[in-house]
Amino acid sequence: MGTNSMMHTCPHVSKLLLALPVFFSVGIIASCSSASTAPDSAAVVVATNTAPAEQPKATASRPESAATMTLFTPTAVAASSISSVPVDSPPIPAHTTVDWEDLPVIPTVSEHAREIYARGLAAGRDPHAFSKVGDCQNVPSMFLSIFDHDGFFTLGSEFEYLQPTIDWYSSSFSWESEAVRRGFNAASVVSPLWANPESCDPGESPLQCEIRIHNPSIAIVSLETWWAGKPENYEKYVRQILEGLIDENVLPILATKADNLEGDHRINQILVQLAEEYDIPLWNFWAAVQPLPDHGLLDDQFHLTFDVNNFDDPEVMKAAWPWRNLTALQALDAVRKAVSRP
Repeated sequence: MGTNSMMHTCPHVSKLLLALPVFFSVGIIASCSSASTAPDSAAVVVATNTAPAEQPKATASRPESAATMTLFTPTAVAASSISSVPVDSPPIPAHTTVDWEDLPVIPTVSEHAREIYARGLAAGRDPHAFSKVGDCQNVPSMFLSIFDHDGFFTLGSEFEYLQPTIDWYSSSFSWESEAVRRGFNAASVVSPLWANPESCDPGESPLQCEIRIHNPSIAIVSLETWWAGKPENYEKYVRQILEGLIDENVLPILATKADNLEGDHRINQILVQLAEEYDIPLWNFWAAVQPLPDHGLLDDQFHLTFDVNNFDDPEVMKAAWPWRNLTALQALDAVRKAVSRP
């Protein structure tokens, strides 16, 4: 693997394909098989969106008996010290005002976040729609689309409380977001040159296009790809994404990442600082994979370990991808319940 952390290839794809259903093997190839090509400034080439994910054709087998989860279960909703900071605050310090490694996996929801959501509903945002904003780890064939297809996941008794949220956001899980594509980075999401010309209006960024087309009330923002040696660029563009969502009255859920390719967890520090500054929910996915073998990472220390999404099978839950789908759903569930309170 090269020194530039934008270059994320998949040396382990051939091993995974032997054991995966067609739906998921296609997803791996489509999501992360090529290097991230989006620049941190406007490019000449206009990219088109990936083809819609292939629909599931098989049923994931349920274990013979629902086992009790013993590996790791994130706290449902725990308190954190997220507070509001002025938008024109000074450059991000080396450390955030909270110990980010100890933040809960599942976010708390502040009154300010509830206000963003309420403004969205008043402006006509769809309470049953959420969007995904991100790079190759967020394409539907790998991330969340299982929840729109019976037989591709099992909740078990421990997580059956999540079914109402699955029903609530039905069809959004497998939605082909205009703000997600393999090769994307944070700059691509806000650059009109990377918008899909078949769906987007002239001058629209992928983010603006997605908001117009899907009309979400919530957006999960998950961006693993960054520029080697330039975390300030990553911070600048993620900030533009968050401000673009909030200005359109869409509540962001900001995710930390599992890897540490930069070597000092600088990117996760930036993400936590931004969540504090904008007083928005933080899905601390990094914390979810820490108890897993190799912290849920393949040998390249970027891609997540894979297994099917049977959340009631302890052996399956030693892999990171089931936890990514499960904890994202738990984050949505926590936010949905919090913003729905009178």
